[in-house]
Amino acid sequence: MRKETLDHILAFRDERDWKQYHNPKDLALSISLEASELLELYQWRNGDEVYEASRERVAEELADVLIYALEMADIYGFDLDDIIEDKLRKNGERYPVALARGSRKKYDELKKDARSKGGI
Repeated sequence: MRKETLDHILAFRDERDWKQYHNPKDLALSISLEASELLELYQWRNGDEVYEASRERVAEELADVLIYALEMADIYGFDLDDIIEDKLRKNGERYPVALARGSRKKYDELKKDARSKGGI
């Protein structure tokens, strides 16, 4: 993400004096609420229907989620590249390719399967 994007988000918030409302708790709530609005677009529809009919709405709701998430990262001083790379490393440990490839099982199920097969 470009630094200018975050700067624009923060300027938009500050021009409206909304920083006072954008604390970690309320940002976390807002992320969840906006994610629910994104999810609602899929309710009672299949993925193809949403892709064709609601692409613009998906973009809007996804942008809302990302804006709040970026504001939260800024408050905590998180470097996005660092926290994403750290999470990918942890997920790589939880979901090794040999166990997880082509599977949608959670990591605890993968470990259980591997143990039962004598792999771990």
